[in-house]
Amino acid sequence: MTPDTFKLLAKYNSYVNVEMNKHISQLNKDEWEKVFDGFYKNIKALCNHIYITDFNWLKRFAILRSFCYLKNPVLSGSYSWESNVFDSVSDYLKKRNELDQLINSLIDEIGQDDLNKSMEYKNWKGETAKHNIAGILMHIFNHQTHHRGMISLYLEFVGKENDFSGLMKLV
Repeated sequence: MTPDTFKLLAKYNSYVNVEMNKHISQLNKDEWEKVFDGFYKNIKALCNHIYITDFNWLKRFAILRSFCYLKNPVLSGSYSWESNVFDSVSDYLKKRNELDQLINSLIDEIGQDDLNKSMEYKNWKGETAKHNIAGILMHIFNHQTHHRGMISLYLEFVGKENDFSGLMKLV
């Protein structure tokens, strides 16, 4: 894996989040919070989960080294896994965009030396874990892709046709 690989994945991540969020921006409160029979009960909960996970990963990278993006005030707070980050769709859209910019900043700062390193951290259960940086970044991008697929399905369940996949549009 090279930094260019992750730059492509970050570009795709930003692109597809913008496309997905065009659909989410059209949801009313009832559609945003409509309960489904999945682990994450609604679109709001899925967006919340993805956001908190990305937020916490971005903060964890301070263990590796001092990145410039870490100085951004967006990262000054903290969220537990049970936090409710968004009061509304518009609040989600603003915060998601800010976080995607920070993910892009991280990727812009990542070099090949970083990708070859490992990072020891505490996982969400408080257990010590250690993984290769390239593997962690692949996990972060794959995690978003996985949950965007769930959001796509939930959007269909509320009657919103969508198709916001398309890595091939960028290569």
